[in-house]
Amino acid sequence: MGSMSIWHWIIVLVIVALIFGTKKLRNIGEDMGSAVKGFKKGLQDPTEPDANAQQLKADPLEPAASEKKPAPDSTNSTAP
Repeated sequence: MGSMSIWHWIIVLVIVALIFGTKKLRNIGEDMGSAVKGFKKGLQDPTEPDANAQQLKADPLEPAASEKKPAPDSTNSTAP
C-alpha cells in the first residue's frame, strides 16, 4: 500500500483523461511547456535588457491618478 504500481498510474491517467478530455490536457501541456521555456530563457542571460521593457513604461498621454475625476457618489442621489 506504500507505493503505487504502474497499473494504478494508468487507471489514474485514464480517469483524468475522461474528466478533462485530451484536448484540454494537451493545451495545459503546451502552456506548461512554453512557461518552462520562458523561464529557462530568462535564466540564460539576466544582464541583457528585455525587449519588452520599453512597452512597460507609463503612457504619457494618460492623466496621473491625482488628476483623474472621482467617481460619482451614490449616497447623495435624490432618486427614491
